[in-house]
Amino acid sequence: MRLVLDACVLFPDTVRAVLLDHAAAGGFTPLWSDRIAEEWARAAERRMGGGAAARAQAALMAARFPGARVTGWEAHAAIAGLPDAADAHVIAAAVAGGADGIVTFNTRDFPLRIMAAHGLARLHPDEFLRLEYAPGGPIDAALDRLATPDLRRWLKHSGLPRLAKARAAARG
Repeated sequence: MRLVLDACVLFPDTVRAVLLDHAAAGGFTPLWSDRIAEEWARAAERRMGGGAAARAQAALMAARFPGARVTGWEAHAAIAGLPDAADAHVIAAAVAGGADGIVTFNTRDFPLRIMAAHGLARLHPDEFLRLEYAPGGPIDAALDRLATPDLRRWLKHSGLPRLAKARAAARG
């Protein structure tokens, strides 16, 4: 499965780490455009003064996933009917990259009818990771590497409450 990662799932370090570790283990093929990577870096700069760090992370991500960068998306950017026209580039990247869907926290910005018209699924990262979660699997291993004292609380804070609940249930 080929999935475009929206900037909003790249900015929270926890979400990005778990998604990319799952991708590295073969769970899916991640995709993003330079514009998505730049949007992520700008968000990190605004919120935490970490734009340079985000750009460095983007370079590491590009090295880890050399086929992830989508180009030529501009030819597909004329998408009408979006609540926020500024999000057209994300759908355009998905179309240009031959993606199956988009992983985003901003589900309201990507109406299902528009996604379906482009043959794309809209996936919330919490639901996607919960459905992909298996005890002892790559997502579980990624969560173990986070080394956070109260992981369940941290996951909830990061927008992944269903994943936190699934992991807690699996661990008893």
